[in-house]
Amino acid sequence: MQTTCNRRALWFALASITVSLVMSPTARAIDVERQPLAAQATRLSEALTSLGQPLPAETAAALSEALSLDNDAEAVAAIQKVLDPLSLVTVEINPESRVKAAAGPVPKKLVQQGWTVFLVKVVNEAGITAPLEAASPNAAKIVGPSSGSPDPPPGLSDAEVANRWADIRMFNERPMTPTLSGLAVEYRLIQIFSRDAGKREARIGFDAGQGTQDLGFRSDVDILFDAAPATKVVFDVKDEDGSDAMASFLIKDPLGRVYPAQSRRLAPDFFFHPQVYRTTDEHIFLPPGEYQVSWTRGPEYLTQRRTLVVGQAPEQRERFNLTRWIHLADRGWYSGDHHVHAAGCAHYESPTAGVGPEDMMRHILGEDLNVGCVLSWGPCWYHQKQFFDGGVHPLSTPDYVMRYDVEVSGFPSSHAGHLCLLRLAEDDYPGTTRIEQWPSWTLPVLQWGKEQGGVVGFSHSGWGLEIADEKIPSLEMPRFDGIGANEYIVDVTHDAVDFLSAVDTPINWELNIWYHTLNCGFRTRISGETDFPCIYGERVGLGRLYVKLHDEALDFDRYVEGIKEGRSYVTDGKSHLFDFRVGDAELGVDGSELTLDAPGDVTISCRAAAMLPDTPPEGLANVRSRPLSQKPYWELERARIAEGRRVPVEVIINGQVAGRSEIEADGNVHDITWQGTISESSWVAVRIWPSSHTNPIWVQVGEKPVRASRDSAQWCLDAVDVCWKQKKGQYRPADMDAAEAAYAHAREVYQTILSETAAE
Repeated sequence: MQTTCNRRALWFALASITVSLVMSPTARAIDVERQPLAAQATRLSEALTSLGQPLPAETAAALSEALSLDNDAEAVAAIQKVLDPLSLVTVEINPESRVKAAAGPVPKKLVQQGWTVFLVKVVNEAGITAPLEAASPNAAKIVGPSSGSPDPPPGLSDAEVANRWADIRMFNERPMTPTLSGLAVEYRLIQIFSRDAGKREARIGFDAGQGTQDLGFRSDVDILFDAAPATKVVFDVKDEDGSDAMASFLIKDPLGRVYPAQSRRLAPDFFFHPQVYRTTDEHIFLPPGEYQVSWTRGPEYLTQRRTLVVGQAPEQRERFNLTRWIHLADRGWYSGDHHVHAAGCAHYESPTAGVGPEDMMRHILGEDLNVGCVLSWGPCWYHQKQFFDGGVHPLSTPDYVMRYDVEVSGFPSSHAGHLCLLRLAEDDYPGTTRIEQWPSWTLPVLQWGKEQGGVVGFSHSGWGLEIADEKIPSLEMPRFDGIGANEYIVDVTHDAVDFLSAVDTPINWELNIWYHTLNCGFRTRISGETDFPCIYGERVGLGRLYVKLHDEALDFDRYVEGIKEGRSYVTDGKSHLFDFRVGDAELGVDGSELTLDAPGDVTISCRAAAMLPDTPPEGLANVRSRPLSQKPYWELERARIAEGRRVPVEVIINGQVAGRSEIEADGNVHDITWQGTISESSWVAVRIWPSSHTNPIWVQVGEKPVRASRDSAQWCLDAVDVCWKQKKGQYRPADMDAAEAAYAHAREVYQTILSETAAE
């Protein structure tokens, strides 16, 4: 019995010592040299001011008085006496560099949707100079279920999403130092964001590099916070005609922090976007303060900015008016992006999860995208295909249409090129129930899509077709080793390809093969896409096409027929080339063809418009010096002439520049006319390189097909062999004979074209 009592007494004594050691740094001053502590305290005060959370006036006065004391020991004690009550956590680093943490005395007050800055007192007995890091399971990135997904992704429940309510960052920027100083005591800053209002508990762990984490988990501390509600900011968003509209908003505080915090977002707000989309009567929560807000609605609108002051009231309403610089739909030209995804890539850690139709429709509306095609693909196939029904989605409106279709990506044929299949009636290849059963090459898939009335083509065409030349058509031979329009070189000879997708890969890579096949007389069109959010995640419609509907109402069937007929142009949205004609032939009408009995002169006309700011925006100042292989691939800033706002508009005949004009990129529409002589059957297009490009108009002279270049015919013939060598090892044995026959057919076709083509 006596032994038991002694053991208990010893245990309580040890426990008291442990508690004393943990709590002592905030209960008593640590002996340290005055000058470096005073310098650090001064930087701390400056940093708090720069973060918009300065020391309270009384505290600032007390710190100033402490810094002015004559006696060093008294000054050191007074500085700590002023700062200790502001500490959220005291972190001790013992002589063996083990870290322990204990909650400090400061009130644990946060604000919903806002950042609060606290002090962290560091007692550094080891004198180490590594960065002090903080982490929390409550601040893990949210990559879980959305409002539109019926099931959460594997391994992340709704309760776990609710538990990830915080964002936590150590502030190590100037005037603070990036690492610990090595001083025996110093103060660091920690920023904490709360997604929610009310009481929330967080576990925060600290370490100062590998090996410093305490084995007994004493480097973690559990803290109960109380977050005050933020102000409900209600939007009133008006288009130019006074109607309500969905718009894109980028909201930043004076420190450049984005609101709502990206890491805490749930769909329909995507965590990989700085912007959010809101329409009239929708809201966000903002803590009281001053913000810089910019808003727009896709590339046809101007970006506007103003200061927003949020008050203490529970709710306030803010009006935002939108302003266009051009309205293409009023001219009969409707925008579209036929390659966006609701799952995979940037969306969520689990590629089988994603967002729902309501979320995607919000982004389509917010970017003023008249047509958006949401494509189900390999990783998310079995989940996302539930939204496919062979028609436009019920969320569509008369002016904005959304449809679910298919990208053949992550399928057995993907090695030969990803396929974009639009307007399908059936999304399962005949006789298949699993992806693995689909063909291992592209031609049968394309033919199946066309047989059911689909409009089909290749996605992100440039991958695998890399060339160093920045002028096209180039005779440089790509490796044909990617997932772009590789097998197009074969499939086009079987009349199986309606379009090649552009804008989301380097322009010279994707259009070089197109120019060569146009020179051989093939009439494949180009179309525009983003592959959102895999290649471009900034927004949907960053790469887009415009289709002319000739005074008809917006209709998906007519729209994709316009893609097939080439009644369209592609663009980054910053420049536009429309109402293109050669003589009496109008783009996309009657086969886009002008017939001449003999060589002769023609009038080529087009309307062009572009919009550049007076000076390049941040991030694009040096874009003209970047190679075309670097993002952004299609970008009007690359076309800027000298330091002005002028850009070149070029007429292209058989791949060569045959005329050039310059326009002011001021948002005005310019009518451009060229006179040219057509001496043989040719294709004609207009471009602003590398920002926009029309589809061709064909001029047929004397009923002869286009045979513009022996070099192009030879290039295509050689390319078939290069492609075969790259792809043949990835075909299934059951597909090999048919694939070999298709390649042999392609060789025969190009050999015939070569024999029909005059010398260069």
